[in-house]
Amino acid sequence: MPDVVVRYRVKPDRVAENEQLVLQVYRELHELAPAGIRYATYRLADGVSFLHIASLDPEAGPNPLLDLPAFQAFTAGIGARCDEPPQASDATIVGSYGP
Repeated sequence: MPDVVVRYRVKPDRVAENEQLVLQVYRELHELAPAGIRYATYRLADGVSFLHIASLDPEAGPNPLLDLPAFQAFTAGIGARCDEPPQASDATIVGSYGP
């Protein structure tokens, strides 16, 4: 299964709110520790663009993010926070290094 990469740009006055919502997702992930997912979020150098990368193990079942209340809260208001809406694309890893 390919990785999923999502990029979007939030309104400058909504950056802190977006980061807090993202951090809530990570809190739930750390509490529940679902199997079969690697997930990372980056705020890019412009300060308003975000990049999310999710790697899912197809043998672990459905995407656990979709069942998290924090992820549902994050995605519910994404359109209102954005200047540029989320663009998702599949990606295939060519190489990686590190734990």
